[in-house]
Order: sequence, then structure tokens, then C-alpha cells
Amino acid sequence: MSLRDALRIPASEITDEAVYADRRRLLAAFAATPALALAGCSEAAPPPPPSKVAITPEQAKSGFRTTEELTRYEDVTSYNNFYEFGSGKADPSQARKTLRTRPWRVIVDGQCEKPGTVSFDDLLKGLKPEERVYRLRCVEGWSMVIPWLGVPLASVLKRFQPTSKAKYVAFVTLGDPAQMPGIRSPILDWPYREGLRIDEAMNPLALLATGLYGKPLPQQNGAPLRLVVPWKYGFKSIKSIVRIEFVEKMPETAWHAMQPDEYGFFSNVNPAVDHPRWSQKTERRIAGTASKLFADRIPTKPFNGYGPQVASMYAGMDLRKWF
Repeated sequence: MSLRDALRIPASEITDEAVYADRRRLLAAFAATPALALAGCSEAAPPPPPSKVAITPEQAKSGFRTTEELTRYEDVTSYNNFYEFGSGKADPSQARKTLRTRPWRVIVDGQCEKPGTVSFDDLLKGLKPEERVYRLRCVEGWSMVIPWLGVPLASVLKRFQPTSKAKYVAFVTLGDPAQMPGIRSPILDWPYREGLRIDEAMNPLALLATGLYGKPLPQQNGAPLRLVVPWKYGFKSIKSIVRIEFVEKMPETAWHAMQPDEYGFFSNVNPAVDHPRWSQKTERRIAGTASKLFADRIPTKPFNGYGPQVASMYAGMDLRKWF
């Protein structure tokens, strides 16, 4: 299958789950138990969720929340790119049948003082989960607004005491064909790899997500641990992480290795730099209804609207060259 064919995928829907209104109780429960408490949630169906979330001026300034309409839970969990489970948007929803997220261990090594292999629980021990409502912009030209649950990436990385030689942070996804049938296809050079510059990784917006909509992260969305970098295209937010490495040189990443002229290392959302095969000036917000998955096109914002929080990191850079 060609990349063009792989990206031309129909959507599907799964059973509706209205859980967001119960998020405060769930957050309190997570905070009271170790490792973000990835236990099951209440079986009782809560009231329908609000379509928007009220925020304070401080939250708006930080970029941690937005008042934009949320993407429905069933769309967030059924319209995904996770090629380890297939190239179709509905394929990742089958992940829950094969992907085992317990036990889970993460290797952290490279240019740091305290390398090691740690369990999921120990990696996040003592960190209080936070709710972040972020825009997600896919390089394909569609977008979502998702209420994530997780911890700042910087809080985790600092525990391993990166040295002055750590200029970048490299991430690797689980690469087990027994659990991930899509790996049997040579779409990419597996396992999936991504990376950030060290200052990007330490930016307050960068999140290690363990849940969404107040619930544990579903397998198709990258359970049990994924990166969320809201000012970059969605493929930078690597899923099901098993390794984090501090490195001196810019690491090779999966999509850049496959199509370097189409997928740059930085991959900041930039409406002024088109993809070679389509414009990036506008996007289709997923706001699904019974009859229509996509809302009308809207303009795409530089850095996905997070310029006030991140643009200073790229001052003086040629963003066409370093796309």
C-alpha cells in the first residue's frame, strides 16, 4: 500500500461514552492512588459531558486549557493513526484486543546521571496528574480538542538528571508484532521513533499523557503512556513509549526516515509551510454528528495557536528549512 493510499482512510464510530462531567471525581481518585491510578472507573453512566470547559485567565495564558468545543469521546477513540495496528483510522480501535499494558517498563538512558529501567508506576510515582485541554492538529489536515490527563514531561525527565550533553530526547514505541499486527507491514522502519530538542521536552506544555476524558488512556490512543506536544503535528506525540534516551545529536525519527522531504524533525504546525501534497493553511475540526464527521474548515494557527508559549524557542530559525 502506498502512503497516499494509507492516508485516504474512512472513519468509523463506536459506542458513545459520556464521561467528562464526572472528571473531578476521577481526578481526585487518581491523585489519591499511586501511579495515576489506572484502575477501572465507575460503571454508572454519568450525565452527558459539557461541550466546552470554563477556564481562568491564568489557564488561558498558560495554554493548558481552551474553551473550544471538545471532540466527542467516541471520535477521539475511533478515529486514530496508530500504524502498529494498521493504516486504517478504525484499525487502532482493535488494539484493546491484543495490546497488553500491564506490566509496563520504560528504559531511560543516554546522557543522564541516573539511567535505569523502571516500571510505569515508579516512572510516575508521586507526581500529581493534571488535566490539560489541548488542540491536536494532524499533519493530514484534521484536528481535535481533547481533555488529556497526565504529568509534565519535564517533571519525569528531571528525575534522571540529564547532563549538559543531553541536547535532544529520543523516544521509542513498543515494537512487538505479536501485540501489534501492523508491524508486519513495511509501512515504516519499526519500531516507531520520535524526538524533541531538550528545550522542547522541558517546555511546560509537553505532557506525558496517561488518560483522556478523565479515564485511563485507551490502547488505541497510546496506552499506557504517550507524549502530547500540542504545538506540533500529531505524529510527534509518540504512543506506547518503552524507551526514553537523552542524546547529543538530533535523533532519526520514523516518518522523517521514511519521507524526509515531507516530514521534518521539528514538525511545528505552520500554515505557511504546506505539505508537498496538500495545503496546511486550513484544517477540518472533527466535531462528529450522526450525519457529519467533520465541521467546516477553519484557519490553522501558527504553532497550533500555542505561539505565545513556544515561539521564543525558535527565534531566528528558518522555519521553512527546519520544518
